Amino acid sequence: MKIVKIITLVLLVAFVGIQFIPTTRNQSDLIPETDFMLVNKVPETIQKKLQVSCYDCHSNNTKYPWYNKIQPVTWFLENHIEEGKAELNFNEWDSLSNRRKKSKLRSIIKQIESGEMPLESYTLIHKDATFTEAEAVEMISYITQLKDSL
Repeated sequence: MKIVKIITLVLLVAFVGIQFIPTTRNQSDLIPETDFMLVNKVPETIQKKLQVSCYDCHSNNTKYPWYNKIQPVTWFLENHIEEGKAELNFNEWDSLSNRRKKSKLRSIIKQIESGEMPLESYTLIHKDATFTEAEAVEMISYITQLKDSL
């Protein structure tokens, strides 16, 4: 029984200790001129859905939930955001070549069709980020038109 108390105390001290390890936050008040929304004529319904479903992980400005201040959750979220931005950063859209843009748009279509994006781990908490069938059709239609215009 004494060993259980010692292990519990050590784990508690470790948990409290890791709360003081700083992390970088993906937040910016700037919307660069290269942003997807600024460069393209994005309909309002598509803009809203992109903001809710995509921009937290695929832009330079994440709207963090309250639980982001608790380690190790912060590390988990920051890792997802870094991976998302490495794959596609909507804030840097216009800095991509047209060939790269077409490739990204094809990938977006494929991932929406297959239900890969947004991630299930994200939609568990952010229910409004889930695509309805109608929203998916509208988004795919818009992205297809955009891809074909490049």
